[in-house]
Amino acid sequence: MSINEQQDEIVDEFEMFDDWMDKYEYIIQLGKELPLIEEKYKTEDHLIKGCQSRVWLHPEYKDGRIFFTADSDAIITKGLISMVVKVLSAHSPKEIIDADLYFVNAIGLNSHLSPTRSNGLLSMLKQIRSFAHAFYLQQKNNATS
Repeated sequence: MSINEQQDEIVDEFEMFDDWMDKYEYIIQLGKELPLIEEKYKTEDHLIKGCQSRVWLHPEYKDGRIFFTADSDAIITKGLISMVVKVLSAHSPKEIIDADLYFVNAIGLNSHLSPTRSNGLLSMLKQIRSFAHAFYLQQKNNATS
């Protein structure tokens, strides 16, 4: 599934709910379904800077794609990182770099998250894109060697 198809799926899922309490419950549910990061990656090196909650993110690059695992110690934040991982995991670095991530605004998260959670979400996206840039450069260097 493409990044846009994943985003559209999330937007469609959120349209099923009329009020934000139900949407928050759904975000919490998504967090519970997040495949857990291995304990060995729950280190300072894997913490996302800029999040008020503790969020660990681990990228694994294989066969030209980046696969992310993550976890958080806060239930809403865990749901947010779950959505981000669902949208961006298993794609090439270039696809991640070039992605227009519209699902956040489309489901109304931008106006329903506290400023600290919004900053945390931006930090998550920034970290994922940072990993994508690093793997993209590695890919280009390997191609020219």
